[in-house]
Amino acid sequence: MKNKHTLLLFVLLGIFFTDSLMAQYGYGNNRYGYGNRGRQGGSIIPQTQTPPKEVEPKTAEEIVDEQMPSITETLELNPFEEAVVRTTLVKSVQQRIELSILELEPNKAKEEYEKIRDTQDEELKAGLPEDKYLAFVELQENQFKAKKKKKKKKKKKKSKE
Repeated sequence: MKNKHTLLLFVLLGIFFTDSLMAQYGYGNNRYGYGNRGRQGGSIIPQTQTPPKEVEPKTAEEIVDEQMPSITETLELNPFEEAVVRTTLVKSVQQRIELSILELEPNKAKEEYEKIRDTQDEELKAGLPEDKYLAFVELQENQFKAKKKKKKKKKKKKSKE
């Protein structure tokens, strides 16, 4: 009977200490039996780095849509003039994108870009009044950055108390 009690005591002590040993050294999943020791939480499965998502190039419509608000505001275009400018710009930007994909020689590419620019200028000149066309050309030289109107600051007079 004494042997049975001793055996039961050792089994219970073994179970009790096994849990504390596992808590100290991990579960033996690692090469050296230390488990997740040294990690701050986390899973046992190694994390792989996900490759960064490739940024898709913008379409001609997206590029023109970004520029149109500043063009419309600066030139004060009516809906018809805005449609003329938008379609002309979409067409020329699309041609430039296609030309960049072809990767031509620098001299040949420059000639083609000049042809596209000339065609764009002719279409805009035909579709816009003279003053708005000249304002567009000036805006294009400034890379479509509208000049911000400066607000006059009112100086506050300090009152002597």
